[in-house]
Amino acid sequence: MYGFRAVEAWGPSGESTGCPGRPVRTSHTAARLQAVTITGCQRNQVTKITRLHYCEGMPRSDLVLTDALDQERSFHDACRAALAAMIDGTQEQVTVGEDVSASGADAEVLGHRLRSRAKEFRELPEGPLFFGRLDFGTDADAAGDHAGQRYHIGRLRITSHPSSPPLVVDWRAPVARAFYQAGPRDPQGVAVRRRFGWAYASRGDCADLTSLEDEHLEAGESWESGIVAGEIERPRIGPMRDIAATIQPEQDHLVRQELATTFCVQGAPGTGKTAVGLHRAAYLLYTYPQRIRRGGMLILGPNRTFLSYISEVLPSLGETSVRQSTLDDEIARHPVTAHDGEHTALVKHDIRLADVLRRGLYARVSPDRAPSIALADGSYRWRVPADELARIVQDVRSEEPPYAVGRERVRTRVVRAVQQQAERRAGPRTELWVQKVSRARPLTAALDAVWPAVRPEGVLAELLGRPDLLAAAAVGVLDTAEQSALLWSRPPRSHRSARWSSADLVLLDELAGMIERPAGYGHIVIDEAQDLSPMQCRAIARRSASGSLTVLGDLAQGTTPWAARDWPRLLSHLGRPEAVVTPLTTGFRVPAAVAGLANRLLAQLDVDVPPSRTLRRDGEVTVTPADDTATAAVAAVRAALVYAGSVGVIAADADSRGLRVALTAAGIAAAGPDTLGARVTVVPASAAKGLEYDHVVVVEPAAIVEAEPRGLNRLYVAVTRAVTRLHIVHARQLPLALRAFEP
Repeated sequence: MYGFRAVEAWGPSGESTGCPGRPVRTSHTAARLQAVTITGCQRNQVTKITRLHYCEGMPRSDLVLTDALDQERSFHDACRAALAAMIDGTQEQVTVGEDVSASGADAEVLGHRLRSRAKEFRELPEGPLFFGRLDFGTDADAAGDHAGQRYHIGRLRITSHPSSPPLVVDWRAPVARAFYQAGPRDPQGVAVRRRFGWAYASRGDCADLTSLEDEHLEAGESWESGIVAGEIERPRIGPMRDIAATIQPEQDHLVRQELATTFCVQGAPGTGKTAVGLHRAAYLLYTYPQRIRRGGMLILGPNRTFLSYISEVLPSLGETSVRQSTLDDEIARHPVTAHDGEHTALVKHDIRLADVLRRGLYARVSPDRAPSIALADGSYRWRVPADELARIVQDVRSEEPPYAVGRERVRTRVVRAVQQQAERRAGPRTELWVQKVSRARPLTAALDAVWPAVRPEGVLAELLGRPDLLAAAAVGVLDTAEQSALLWSRPPRSHRSARWSSADLVLLDELAGMIERPAGYGHIVIDEAQDLSPMQCRAIARRSASGSLTVLGDLAQGTTPWAARDWPRLLSHLGRPEAVVTPLTTGFRVPAAVAGLANRLLAQLDVDVPPSRTLRRDGEVTVTPADDTATAAVAAVRAALVYAGSVGVIAADADSRGLRVALTAAGIAAAGPDTLGARVTVVPASAAKGLEYDHVVVVEPAAIVEAEPRGLNRLYVAVTRAVTRLHIVHARQLPLALRAFEP
């Protein structure tokens, strides 16, 4: 029998209680750590804690810890009742508001806010209402206004009455910063930081509160938290979870950056860069609600599978109004019905295409074709000579407005010239007269001659379908081979029958942005940014011209043909050359064995990023040579299923279907990557980015490497999806970096 021995415990008055206590133990990792017992847990008291040492053969005394847990459970019940009252009160406000006669913008805005708040409450996932507590010391110099106060920290602010102090403080509130940032060297006025351990997959029943830990920061005590370690190591089945309870100081520093700050995170696998981006989104919505909601918030992910995986994080933090999308979906004017070869796609994604498109668009503006304009107005006839119209067009063109804005600016200035003539002859003109003149057919016909109305599809179809127009637009920018790569082999009869590729949609968006500026967002979070092309970056920059960005990525995981090899250039394309790049190199997810293998691969990649280090010393890497990789993969999956957690089978795209068939034939249900919550998932290597599984089986690394030009980067992505165990199955020779792991 294993037990724990209390070294010493102290009551609120300072005398020794002599009470042994039960350990805080939430996982196999926690059992390896020093544990903590809690004494003197009466509310509104700041208490001293002690450590317990692991030993054998000793009985446990649960009295002290049980009392503390019972008090916290009772408090949780009170919080649950208060939250229910808050939900009922919000719904009642909506109902009353709908019955009250009101009008005007203020009433409409208030109604929208109340309905949004009620919706957020209704959609809150079930779960514990708090995960931590701060007990501030009594020294006002250190603790300030919080001296002697106690705050429970949770995902949502809970109060018994709008004017009452909160029962639970939102993790994003300023006072909660100390929960993440305080330490023995800088306690920030905190006497005790308490963490709560909840049963796995708890729905918030108070009985699920099973453990707690205290750190007496003012006494300089600090150790590795078993509760935090247990939370990080929990089996991963289903969507990504929030990390509000386990945010690390370096992550919290990034999360709480000001709205105006754009920064880039170069994050090694498992360092939590995606979580940082999502929690920053939640923090900004909480801290700058009006400014963010006015422009909106956008989360950009690499694909829909990834978006499904992260879809529950923000709702779990009380934020349900954030748009989560891919760039392809954001710019989709048409369905993708064509496919470009690699060389053609490379040219279309090249930054030089912006100049080519601009030339092709503004070649339509022609002051030389300016006609004279004659407008009948009753017994009067007003004229604008051709040279005056040409001068107006030249002046507007030199101002470089968006194309459609320029056309209307020419119209406005012509109308002004006509109005000046009319008022000199016949006196002031009415607004109705101005509107009539501005829509007169002769004026519109003249505009069509010098500044014709266009659609992006028409401009691009002409450039891709007519060698002469493309050559004129690309002179000095693209060589003959690059122009040939762009040209359609069989041009459609009109742009309405054109078949567009994914890269064409990027070009159409570029043209649309030149014609008329798109609506922007208040903040955009970009994940897997290293895979963006320069032209894709420009599409994002147009949508964030008046907002800010959080850029997340890992140069080592770049797999597209145009993937970035350094951050400054990509940030410049995003319109943020001043953004600071912050590296995250400490891993919390990837175990040491897997990180060591990944770092060997990293050394062979053509990127300048530091190797990762991990706080987890566990994990396994197994390499199995086999003549039949499908059979060996089935055996590896069976071995993984002995343990708790999810299993991901990652192979070259061409091999993934066959592996799924083999698993099914062996009686193992295997889902595709779009199915969340499956125990076993077969993932094509191209879809693995951003996902994670407790156990990963990588099948035939050589095939993954050979499947694409940056195949070694793709393999790096595949092996770093493992949270606990990595099993490599191969029949062919392993890539050089992996041969050291062969049996």
